[in-house]
Amino acid sequence: MATTVGHESNIEKLVTDLIILEHDAIAAYESTVERLSDSALSAQVEEFLQDHHQHLVVLNEIAAELGVEAPAEGDMKQMLTTGKIALADLMGNGAILKAMKTNEDDTVTAYERAVGHPDALPKTRAFFEKALTDEQRHRAWMQQTAESL
Repeated sequence: MATTVGHESNIEKLVTDLIILEHDAIAAYESTVERLSDSALSAQVEEFLQDHHQHLVVLNEIAAELGVEAPAEGDMKQMLTTGKIALADLMGNGAILKAMKTNEDDTVTAYERAVGHPDALPKTRAFFEKALTDEQRHRAWMQQTAESL
């Protein structure tokens, strides 16, 4: 299911939706760390999880600057992102990472769109660009590692 995040008409709604997306991503990463049977893979995924926690911290700061109440949790999509991981667990580490790669596809798309949002201030856009770079790195690792397993 492709994300719609990044099509918001105002920056406040975009930041709110990115916060929800990050909560969903964190839940998926936590599920992945629990399910991977290889500790080296889990350690790398845990590093990526920390990136998502940092993104959430910055997005919450941006929300506060905009006077927006930051959501404290994800939405129904969280069931989809974590559900894919649970199903993939039946087929092993490679399938888990492939499922996470599809989750990262949505996050990359959301930040690609966010970078171009017309209401983003330079400081906010710089954060979106950094988050996009992180997400592209996560996705590339998921794909390359899944293919090698």
